[in-house]
Amino acid sequence: MQEEPMSLEAESILAEARQKTGLDDFGDDSFREPMERLLRSMEEEADLSAAGRAMQRARVVGLLVNRLRAEDHLKRFPEILEEEIREPLVIVGLARTGTTMLHRMIASDPLMFSLLWWESRNPAPFPQSGEGERDPRISDAEAEVAAMIEGAPDLVAMHPIEAGEPDEEIMLLEHSFFSTNPEAFVNVPSFGAWLDEQDQTPGYLYLKKLLQFLQWQKKRAGVSGERWVLKTPHHLGFMDLLFKVFPDARVIQTHRDPLQTIPSFASLIHAIRSLGSDAADPLVAGRQWSDRMSRALRRCMEVRESHEDRFIDVWFADAMQDPLAQMRRIYDFAAMELTPETEARMRQWLVDNAREKRVPHSYTLEQFGFSEEGIRRDFAAYRERFIIPER
Repeated sequence: MQEEPMSLEAESILAEARQKTGLDDFGDDSFREPMERLLRSMEEEADLSAAGRAMQRARVVGLLVNRLRAEDHLKRFPEILEEEIREPLVIVGLARTGTTMLHRMIASDPLMFSLLWWESRNPAPFPQSGEGERDPRISDAEAEVAAMIEGAPDLVAMHPIEAGEPDEEIMLLEHSFFSTNPEAFVNVPSFGAWLDEQDQTPGYLYLKKLLQFLQWQKKRAGVSGERWVLKTPHHLGFMDLLFKVFPDARVIQTHRDPLQTIPSFASLIHAIRSLGSDAADPLVAGRQWSDRMSRALRRCMEVRESHEDRFIDVWFADAMQDPLAQMRRIYDFAAMELTPETEARMRQWLVDNAREKRVPHSYTLEQFGFSEEGIRRDFAAYRERFIIPER
């Protein structure tokens, strides 16, 4: 007898989150419409396998569980919302432009707060967490990373996923459902088109709330820090909202020719989508994400016209040739001191994470429906401003 497919119905998922936590306050209702539209798009468009349906239901339930636990903490510890997110340093750029390297090097500075992968997946503590013991969220994240790598071994060559390393706050944004992250996991074009037309301020406000929550947790755990270092390509399309919610943010924008970055990024998206669908189409992944990134870069360039003093530019070739020189530029720009001790930490990070230690990442433009002429056309304005002059 064939089993019924895993339900992606919103009320069933909300009920499961309540049952898992014994809580019922999800916070403000701004998440409900995007969540419902996402689930509908998954049902109608994503062509998920049985494993993919189970994975996506579990992911959405997990996001809602975190919302419930976060709201419970905020009621019990209202001082959380008094935490100040001061002058965050935000790295933006297309994927494959050196953002991860810069992010993790800066995160090695003990004066910087950073979002660890396990924190991004479960920003709210598990109820059974005890003082002085290893946080059970870490073991949970390690198991999830291992399962992802087992399902798609090529992921390691494309992006270093490690439970204990800094990663992207787009996974915090996902808790509001105002996030492009679901589009990386599943083909949900109607959800993506709807999201593009919405005011996504609620997502950035919820991101700030979760950063305050995590900063409060870090301080209670004895982690010292003065500023956050954040990183995600998602912000490229929403720099106006970033500055609205974090008005003193400083931005590092990384640059590399889209001819090198966009096909590589498409291969990452396709690998992730293949975890949950037997019909994942590399041509669809290429088209969707090339369009999304070209629009995001255009929006970023528009915002830069009135915020140019908030940006410092770092070119991929320069970062690869002399990363410490770029760090000195960044620290000068951010009015931060790069101490000899922090520079030594960064040098050690470079030794420990040399690119040659990772498996090579192989792909072709044609796999994802690209041509050099097409990429030059779609990213013409960006290439004219940031790429061609550097040759």
